[in-house]
Amino acid sequence: MDIYYVDGTFVAADEAVVPVNDLALLRGYGVFDLIRTYNGKPFFLQAHIDRLIHSAGEIGLRLPWSADELTAIVLETLRRNAHPEANLRVVVTGGPSPDFMTPQGKPRLLVLVTPIPKLPAQWYSEGVPIVTVVVERYKPGAKSINYIPATIALKTAREKGAIEALYIDREGFVLEGTTSNIFAFFGDRLITPGRGILSGITRQVVLDIAGRHYAIDIRDLSLEEMLAADEIFITGTNKGLVPVVQVDDRAIGDGRPGNRTRTIMAEMEKYTAGYTEAG
Repeated sequence: MDIYYVDGTFVAADEAVVPVNDLALLRGYGVFDLIRTYNGKPFFLQAHIDRLIHSAGEIGLRLPWSADELTAIVLETLRRNAHPEANLRVVVTGGPSPDFMTPQGKPRLLVLVTPIPKLPAQWYSEGVPIVTVVVERYKPGAKSINYIPATIALKTAREKGAIEALYIDREGFVLEGTTSNIFAFFGDRLITPGRGILSGITRQVVLDIAGRHYAIDIRDLSLEEMLAADEIFITGTNKGLVPVVQVDDRAIGDGRPGNRTRTIMAEMEKYTAGYTEAG
């Protein structure tokens, strides 16, 4: 049985509860971050904790825990579980509210540990299809628990046989996926959006690795331009790096994962295989 941290106490997963007057339940008010392990170590834990704190600040949710305290709680929760590799979902709720609306400055902290989900091997060997949807997230710099647009977008993606939905703004510019960032190769130049997105931790790792091999532009990217790319891939905590071979009804390049994408994938695999940093 997995062990969770819930509001100051370690409990079995089937005993984990949050009171019904919590604003996370009543108003969708809260933030979270998702961390995965490599070699049993949380991948860039400090960067995730920093982003969680930033997300809370973006929505006016004051945290009573320091970064060091949050880090210690996450590591202790991980220690109490026995998965070879795990996901750690760190959630800060809005806390109780007697009028079901007004925050009382008493947020709750949850840390949920689960096994890493196994994703299909063909995603990485053959590439995946994605679809586009017109969505602009409220406060994209905050990783909030409000995932209604993402839930609807992913339902649309699944109905069309795709594995991810890519947000496009009202002006036709590419933003990000529901749980991923997007990259496009034009020759040896790699382009990724930098405005109106949540900057992923894996995205930054990929930028660091790719920058050793290719020129990089962080700039606006229109859907029309992206569809003419030679190669496209997405990145995310659980997905890692996944080649994209189709967007909506348009094949990308020759419809197979490209050599530049494969180069970065191989570098990422080497990097994560040797990852030992706990913080």
